[in-house]
Amino acid sequence: MSETAPVGEPITAEGIEALRAEVGQLEGTGRVEMAARIKAARELGDLKENADYHIAKEDQAHLETKIKRLRERLRTAVVVEADNRDDNSFAFGRTAEIVDDSGEVKTWTLVGSTEADLANGRLSAESPIGKALLDRRVGDNVKIVTPRGDRTFRVQKLVS
Repeated sequence: MSETAPVGEPITAEGIEALRAEVGQLEGTGRVEMAARIKAARELGDLKENADYHIAKEDQAHLETKIKRLRERLRTAVVVEADNRDDNSFAFGRTAEIVDDSGEVKTWTLVGSTEADLANGRLSAESPIGKALLDRRVGDNVKIVTPRGDRTFRVQKLVS
């Protein structure tokens, strides 16, 4: 990703598989369960005053909107493989141990913005920290200006 940025949303191979699985689940069991909820609510009687029915129909609309958004993400996603040409740099799709200025070691994988989940070690390559760390080599220190003040991070070790 360091030479030319992809036209669509960058995503890892694992991310695209997770996205496909989520769409499949929502289009399969998600829709089946929603249809069952609507059918059960219909059986409760008058639809004009049936709160369960209206809630189920609203939830169905949310489900369909989510499916549509995920399908659009699948359509525009560009799978970016980890760049292993330089085994010493923290590139998109790679995992590294990062030491912050407090000495705390974090293990992060650089991923696309829609895959980001910092609690699970998935750092967006589009975030300020991700951008600053992208393509840094093992041993590099990076100073980043954050809303809470300046922070320093060091690429300690590449894990994969």
